[in-house]
Amino acid sequence: MKRLKTLLQHSILYYVVLFISLLLYVFNSAVIPKSIYNEFKNEEFIITNITDKDYGLKLDLKGKEKVIGYLYYKENEKNDFLKIYSPGDKVLLTGDIKDITKNTVPDTFNYEKYLISNKIYNVIEITDISLISKSENIFYKLKNYLTNRSKRLEKSYPYINSLVFGNNSYLDEDVLSSYRENGISHLFAISGLHISIFIYLFSVFLDKLKVKFSIKSLVLILFLCFYMFLTNFSMSVLRGAIFASLLILNKTFKLGISSTNLLILTLSLILFSNPLNLNNVGLEYSFLVTLFLIMFSKLVDGKGKIYSLFMISLIAFLVSYPITINNFNQVNFLSIGYNLFFVPYVSSILLPVTLLSFVFPFLDSVLYFLITIIETLSQFLNSIDIFKISMCKMSVLMIVSYFVLICQLFRKWNSRKFKYIGILLIFLIIHYFMPFKTSDYVMFIDVGQGDSAIINVNGKVTLIDTGGLVMYDDTEYTYKIVKNKLLPYLKANGIRQIDNLIISHGDADHMKEAYYLVDNFKVDTVIFNVGEYNELEQELVKLLDKKNVKYQRPTEYLNIGKYKLQFLNTRIYDNENDNSSVIYFNYNNIKMLFMGDAGTDKEDDILDKYDISDIDILKVGHHGSDTSSGVNFIDKIKPKYSVISVGKNNRYGHPKDETLEVLANSKIYRTDLNGSIMFKLKDSKYDIVTYSP
Repeated sequence: MKRLKTLLQHSILYYVVLFISLLLYVFNSAVIPKSIYNEFKNEEFIITNITDKDYGLKLDLKGKEKVIGYLYYKENEKNDFLKIYSPGDKVLLTGDIKDITKNTVPDTFNYEKYLISNKIYNVIEITDISLISKSENIFYKLKNYLTNRSKRLEKSYPYINSLVFGNNSYLDEDVLSSYRENGISHLFAISGLHISIFIYLFSVFLDKLKVKFSIKSLVLILFLCFYMFLTNFSMSVLRGAIFASLLILNKTFKLGISSTNLLILTLSLILFSNPLNLNNVGLEYSFLVTLFLIMFSKLVDGKGKIYSLFMISLIAFLVSYPITINNFNQVNFLSIGYNLFFVPYVSSILLPVTLLSFVFPFLDSVLYFLITIIETLSQFLNSIDIFKISMCKMSVLMIVSYFVLICQLFRKWNSRKFKYIGILLIFLIIHYFMPFKTSDYVMFIDVGQGDSAIINVNGKVTLIDTGGLVMYDDTEYTYKIVKNKLLPYLKANGIRQIDNLIISHGDADHMKEAYYLVDNFKVDTVIFNVGEYNELEQELVKLLDKKNVKYQRPTEYLNIGKYKLQFLNTRIYDNENDNSSVIYFNYNNIKMLFMGDAGTDKEDDILDKYDISDIDILKVGHHGSDTSSGVNFIDKIKPKYSVISVGKNNRYGHPKDETLEVLANSKIYRTDLNGSIMFKLKDSKYDIVTYSP
């Protein structure tokens, strides 16, 4: 036993194990995954989790491999389903395999990569499901009892799910976004902090019962194992629970293994279970922050609670900085200060009251009051934009240099050799001014059934339309195009301001997301089309007045650096589509034409009033509808490339076959087939890059 203890205390053992786990990651990253399933017809699965979505239900399924299934149910159908089915039930189902798309807008979330990292190779739309048997598993029964009990807290149910069960999906999207941008979202995911509190409370309870130390250790480890199961083995819980279990074993058997080595072993075990877990951003945050807090624990201990909390917040911020930048392209420097309030508020007030409310549901209103405080404050602080800064991604060399620098900074902290603070500030300033992609380009963004295009030339950014409708059948749901596609792209490419937002016309599929964009990003000027403001435009105007954003009607020319956009103004029509702003752009004799939803009447008027021909790039009118792109118009302008912004399998049948025939002499690109389409401009030449689904 003594020799074993001596062996376990050698750091080299843990480095070897970690090296092997990293080799497994490299090997698995190179392997092209293949699903066991070719089709889903009367297949047996265990439901492991059910999530209520605005468009229906999402089922996590376990069969021969993990699968995600969607049921597109209305509210009454969801309730009927939930009365019959629960996690743990065995079901027989048939479904259609859905395409798992990559990110069709560059520098945004890659859903395909995320699923593969979690060993999920199929997403299906369930067309038929029937119950084989109810679960007799005691753990599932207990889990279902606890989750059903949490629903008794009608007001606070989202936070019970978040703080107890590790499920953020029920939190309001705007509130959750404010937590992320304020740098406090880690408080609403189960982490080492929460698990430490749970272990402490459970230990106190067991001590009151005078349970022997060895028995108490076993009970705590069993509790942590069940808690991982209860939270569906979410990554933050997995890291925290495994590390805590190893600490308990280390203490129980007096093994003398350092906390650093136990943390390395924790990471290795997680990677052995699935090497691609290394791609998990939550694991990267959790592991690195915990590692640095262990390494520099002397900076945290023994100097007062406020100082300790400040140092924890500072270390966590600096360590997570490269991860935040390389994944989200924006950092909020005020988050260090925010955590001084939010960490004790959540850990000392909100979390204990949440646990009490779970036991005593009559405290629901008290908990909801505390929730209201933190949500209101977070959304207010999120409106302070001055210290939210976009940075370009850091190279491997930059990341290594950065970590060497902050290690030196923390090592010399107590000796008060603050030259490293100055070096760090210089590093951050250089990083702020480092160039992003600087080439000029025009990109047609895949926003589904809608329009949006970026013109980025001469350091000036013009956005034509924002998209705005995400539909399933006839139901619109809450997915935000600007939030999930446009803003991540802008931040990733160093675009800190939109100089001109052009609303081609007031239809929802072109401008509904403009309100969210203006409310959450810096926009200098908004340019509307001609005609009266409709309801959507009136709402936007109110916001523009409130935020003191300039807005105007189209003039003949709009200067963008040394170039000009020309508005092809004709007359005011009796319909919104023909009142679309049609924009002509000549970039070093590369001719582009953006048609909005203009129909054939306006096309004829344009031909009468303007002499345009030999268009290089045409943004096809009205998503390829047969009400636009008339034969005479296309024959006159002779487009070389035709871009159709259109949603996949849209209910309108766009683009129409007749329109495709009219455009047949040009090279056609479609956002439903090609994803976002970028024309990289240089001098009088251009290259075309697509981001296919």
